[in-house]
Amino acid sequence: MPAGSTYTPIATTTVSNGTTTTVTFSSISGSYTDLVLVGGSLGMTGDGTMRMRLNSAAGTAYSFTSLYGNGSSALSNRDSNRDNIPLNYNTTLAADNNGSVVVHFENYSNTTTNKTVLSRFGRAAAGTEAIVGLWRSTAAVTQIDISNQVGGIYFQSGSTFTLYGIASA
Repeated sequence: MPAGSTYTPIATTTVSNGTTTTVTFSSISGSYTDLVLVGGSLGMTGDGTMRMRLNSAAGTAYSFTSLYGNGSSALSNRDSNRDNIPLNYNTTLAADNNGSVVVHFENYSNTTTNKTVLSRFGRAAAGTEAIVGLWRSTAAVTQIDISNQVGGIYFQSGSTFTLYGIASA
């Protein structure tokens, strides 16, 4: 992803051992207008769905709507009162390290509105997907946790995530 003058890299995590279950970005500064999370060369030790929690908040404060296509079929899904936002709901992430995701966080530090995210996920062998997620909280986002929906599944070595701050959107 080309980084223009408004994109500031905040942090990058590259999985090096194949035993990482969660990637966390913490102590996120509130000095940007928006955030963008980019994940590339993504793979997992088993098929699965990546999920995201904000500020380590579990409970039922999340919801999402998903649109998916693979060239021969299309699906849409919606779910409310979840404990996470999926980043790939219909498109499995496998051990081939060829998945990618881009997540946009709008007004992440605004403390008067609920938080919305727009996610685009793709894997050549499985399809592409767009997800809009909602976290029903007015808290500023200071931490992002990404893990697998199913326990015991790890990110493959080489999976990389970079968090960018947007100086002016």
